[in-house]
Amino acid sequence: MTRTKILDVKAYLLPKEANPLSFQWRAGLPGSDPVQERAVIRVVTDEGIDGFAEAQRGVIALDIVHRRLKSALVGENPLWKEKLWKKIWEIDRIEELPLYLLGTIDTALWDITSKVAGLPLYQLLGGYRSTVPAYASTVTFATIDEYLTVADQCLATGFTAIKLHAWGDVRRDAALAKALRRHVGDEIDLMYDGSAAYDFHDAVRLGHTLEEEKFRWYEEPMREFSISSYERLRSRLGIPLLVAETSEGCHYNTADFIAFHAGDIVRTSTGLKGGVTGAMRIAHLADAFQLRAEVHGGGIANLHVACAIPNTTYYESLVMSNPVIREPLVNDQGLASVPETPGVGYAFDVEDLQLRATAQI
Repeated sequence: MTRTKILDVKAYLLPKEANPLSFQWRAGLPGSDPVQERAVIRVVTDEGIDGFAEAQRGVIALDIVHRRLKSALVGENPLWKEKLWKKIWEIDRIEELPLYLLGTIDTALWDITSKVAGLPLYQLLGGYRSTVPAYASTVTFATIDEYLTVADQCLATGFTAIKLHAWGDVRRDAALAKALRRHVGDEIDLMYDGSAAYDFHDAVRLGHTLEEEKFRWYEEPMREFSISSYERLRSRLGIPLLVAETSEGCHYNTADFIAFHAGDIVRTSTGLKGGVTGAMRIAHLADAFQLRAEVHGGGIANLHVACAIPNTTYYESLVMSNPVIREPLVNDQGLASVPETPGVGYAFDVEDLQLRATAQI
């Protein structure tokens, strides 16, 4: 298959549906689209081995695939992922691709490559383990009491670590952090995700509380535009800062966070960091500095990355409801198990996609 070619790049817009990931975020703002139109991207090859990836905000995905990506990819060898990653990076300079679409094609190309190799993706990437502990990553619930109820359910379901997405109010969030630590005891790993809610002053205030309560990490307390602000914040706090989640620039930007001592842990992901290629570049960069690269977000592709590298701690499993429903990838011991089939493990049927799609290109 060394001379195979990409024949086409297809995108299927799926019917609108209530978004199971939708949740209220901070002061009543939606944390994600209440109604979603997802897309499935399909890279078609002349060898009959297709690669798939999922895309958020399907209307935008169809437009970008149609206007920009298809013509740039047709005729190329899908195994030349570094070449195509750079090509899409050049397109990004003109198009300013949304972060959630920057790595979609790359993930589909890795799906093809690992199918050709006859290996699950995590083994092709190097292989470190086949299961990884998962943490319960909460959405934003209404009250402290509800958070404590959800925490009890998470622990009963098998999780041994919990991360909070809270209200973005420094007093309420500090009270929640204290109450949760008292409730679950000292043996449970707790983390806090600020989702960029604070300015520098309040980020310091909350950080001191999290430090006192022995939280494992303090994630994205401020918007990540200013690396110097994170450098100052890190100098004021003892709790590890988890940084470079939504910042643009993949490993180039992450390198600056590391070089300027602006964080203790970095984020990597297939979804926001340029697909599998970008995620692995960041993981290896962090490892060179003896840092962890915690994989952001759930899903099969991110689980493969988490199982391919030694320097990540957990798989992120979003807890979206009360009562708690555990996602299928996580078992009752709180372990996420990676699919062992060749490829990423997507189970898309082309005929079904064609029948269900409300639009396709």
